[in-house]
Amino acid sequence: GILEKIRLCLIKKLQPHLEDRRNYHQEFASSTSFHGVHNIVQTRSKTRRVLWLLVLVGCLAIVIWQICSRFIYYFSWPTTTTVVVQYVENIKFPAVTFCSLNRFQAHAVSNLKVIFLIWNIVSAILQKFDMEDTYSQELNDFLAGNQNFSIKEFTRKNGFYLNSSTLLECDFFGKPCYPQDFEHVFTEYGNCFTFNHNDLSAKRVSLSGRGLRLLFDVQQDQFTDEPALGYTDAGITFVIHSPEELPRFDGLGLSAPVGTHAQVAIRQLKSIIQEYPWGECKPDIKLQYHKIYSTNGCLLECKARYIQDWCGCLPFILPGNGTECDLMKFYKCVYPAVYDIEIKGLCTVGTHNSTCPAPCEETDYPTTVTYSSFGGEKAIKYFSAKLKKTPEYIRQNLVRIEIKYHDLSYKITQQQKALTISELLADVGGQLGLFCGASMITIIELLEYIFTNFCWMCIFLLLKAPEMPQWNNPPQNQPTHKEKKRGIQEC
Repeated sequence: GILEKIRLCLIKKLQPHLEDRRNYHQEFASSTSFHGVHNIVQTRSKTRRVLWLLVLVGCLAIVIWQICSRFIYYFSWPTTTTVVVQYVENIKFPAVTFCSLNRFQAHAVSNLKVIFLIWNIVSAILQKFDMEDTYSQELNDFLAGNQNFSIKEFTRKNGFYLNSSTLLECDFFGKPCYPQDFEHVFTEYGNCFTFNHNDLSAKRVSLSGRGLRLLFDVQQDQFTDEPALGYTDAGITFVIHSPEELPRFDGLGLSAPVGTHAQVAIRQLKSIIQEYPWGECKPDIKLQYHKIYSTNGCLLECKARYIQDWCGCLPFILPGNGTECDLMKFYKCVYPAVYDIEIKGLCTVGTHNSTCPAPCEETDYPTTVTYSSFGGEKAIKYFSAKLKKTPEYIRQNLVRIEIKYHDLSYKITQQQKALTISELLADVGGQLGLFCGASMITIIELLEYIFTNFCWMCIFLLLKAPEMPQWNNPPQNQPTHKEKKRGIQEC
């Protein structure tokens, strides 16, 4: 077979003689670039040979220890964080979403208090809401008689609105703005309105200390909320976010109560996180209904997928295309489904192996808010004459909000690899060169030496192996052993 052919070929080129092999080993030890080896081979003093042998073994031990420690450190995926402050001539202005703390018009819900409970069940998708058993019977009675009721359309028509009567003044960097410059969006506060939503090209500022100035009239006599469910405040709540992201009020909203002047100083903070295994981000994750990846957008899409699979419909407050859930579906299926999603951890956020890992790039807007009482004596008289309202109404309904950059700069917090591949190779090469004087050429010499000795060992084993038995069948034109024997007998 093949092994026999190799054996016959090796017999023609016999293994080198013992003397030739000794000369090869002697020549390698004398000429190798691995420092210290020739001092062991060429010296005739046994004491000097032992000393050099100890030095060489010690250096090899240190090199192996250092290289192993560098590889262990590399595979622990270490990172460092750098903070850079970059000053610019102009900077993009963020999006700001405003909501009223009184969500519904009083005349629409005066005899329909269950609307507050229904909306809380709808908004529980965004913010956890625990419904008490005392409201269950009232809710069941309403759903039984109003199966075609649309809480979405009711909230859009009878929730807080933004027009010239509720937005008294609006100024962006010296230019007037109007209610039509705000885009409507549903949040847990009902009707909300976003300034600078997906409008990056036009909204830039080139001077700190100036930005967006607004004056709201919350109209407490026309809008109301349900204090029994915990809504006891009056004023404007707002959140500052990226123009390409949806607003998130849960834990991030700021509030400006009535009769106050809120001055908000913002900074822009960009965070860059390394991909796994150094960091927790995954750069290949894309969202279906959002332009940029964010944990909030990913979480909403994850909930939308599960709810659509379980209930066969999609809540209007979540992104996606599907049949809108009616009130009965919200109460019987969507609300329990959201509870199961949170309890079972089906939509998790944070680590790389979660449903929604951390984004690789993220822009936040840290804020500093200061408050003062709105309107001195002369200001109250001025607004009272202008709006034809009493001073008491001015103090109980007007809210002034100013949002501006602290300075024209942004801070970049970047997570970087503490040890890259090139740095690892440089460390290994430095350790080899420092303790052994070795380089890449030395490694190639050692590989060649090991390969040569391995070949000689294989040749030796093949030459000493017994002859292989013939298992091949004889050709058809040659007689078999039985045919030969029969032919002899006949002869």
